Amino acid sequence: MAMMGEWRNERFGQMAELVQDTVHPSDVIGIPYIGLEHIGEGTLQLLGAGLAEDATSIKSQFKAGDILFGKLRPYFRKVIRAPFDGICSTDIWVVRPKAGVDSGFLFYLMASDIFIEPLVRASEGTKMPRAKWDFAISLEFPLPPLPEQQAIARILGTLDDKIELNRRMNETLEAMARSIFKSWFVDFDPVQAKAEGREPAGMDAETAALFPDSFEETDPGIVPMGWRTGIIDDLCLLIENGGTPKRMEPKYWHGGTIPWFKTGELNDGPLIDSEEAITEHGLSNSSCKLWPKNTILIALYASPTVGRLGILEAPGTANQACSALLAKPEYGYLFLFYKLLFSREELQNVAVGAAQQNISQQVVRHHEILIPSQETAFAFQQIIEINYSMRVINEKQSRILAAIRDELLPRLLSGEKRIEVRSCQ
Repeated sequence: MAMMGEWRNERFGQMAELVQDTVHPSDVIGIPYIGLEHIGEGTLQLLGAGLAEDATSIKSQFKAGDILFGKLRPYFRKVIRAPFDGICSTDIWVVRPKAGVDSGFLFYLMASDIFIEPLVRASEGTKMPRAKWDFAISLEFPLPPLPEQQAIARILGTLDDKIELNRRMNETLEAMARSIFKSWFVDFDPVQAKAEGREPAGMDAETAALFPDSFEETDPGIVPMGWRTGIIDDLCLLIENGGTPKRMEPKYWHGGTIPWFKTGELNDGPLIDSEEAITEHGLSNSSCKLWPKNTILIALYASPTVGRLGILEAPGTANQACSALLAKPEYGYLFLFYKLLFSREELQNVAVGAAQQNISQQVVRHHEILIPSQETAFAFQQIIEINYSMRVINEKQSRILAAIRDELLPRLLSGEKRIEVRSCQ
């Protein structure tokens, strides 16, 4: 193993070209569309995609392997490698490597601070700053020989591949949990099966025995026998709002260790790390409350976050735009979580406000729901708890891997840390 060749400084314009192929979405119906909203902020991950028919006006075309870079507010670090051919917002640069430059290496260069920070400083516009391509191509960066570029990309790519695998695993786990909840508590499949003289599919006898074998007519409609109409409050030990310590008091924030969440951080899943933290002084001198692990947070204010959920993975607090719900143990926090998740559309339909759509703690508290027996709800909790624990493990691992990647990134790109590459004689 040996180091191969010397690094040289190259202008970015010598490494990459801006692809400016455009098309109207109506001419390419059915192909994927990527907007800025589909690219994770700082995660280097594609969160989803639309279709061309969802878009309007002229869009940029890209091919699989092209680098997509969000030029609007470049400090958001919205950068991905396209996994397929498609079209994208014109606020996204479509970038392709030139000869002698590895696509993976170029991607990680464009995702690094050494590329993004000068772009941010030179951005045009106060409210909607945009990176300038003419400035980007003038920047100089160290460029290793192609084999070393490829080796750097492989190392960083291995970390990102595992992060992506974890993300897909968690998507599958979440889909499974939602499917079971819908089958049990929305479609009533086990009750329907027993009413027809069949054994509920994929269910052991002990769990099947928890479901009734008939339906009854009630005011809300036909429901499983013995299940009752109630409100969200019936499932909770407490429901209360958060608060915000005074920003002008440094002792409330500086050196804080208590997680403090905002609505934008709620992700319909585990809440592991908060963007900000408060101190004990901040907690005791504000309307903030400290809630235990497994407390559910729900966003009260403003589309698209209203109704969004999160589950505390450690004791924490939140701002006043969130309500916290602590589930009664006999029902389980995951049963409450999915009951709220499947009630989201109904909650959003009663949101009020001309400028922004809001709900309130009282709306959440008094929202009418169908409640099964405690034993049935808790059986769901026990089954899904293993599923949820796996999601948490995967998410924590991905955060560690992302931190390793982001620590390695500048060192590898600057040449501070070199990679031995096998030379072919």
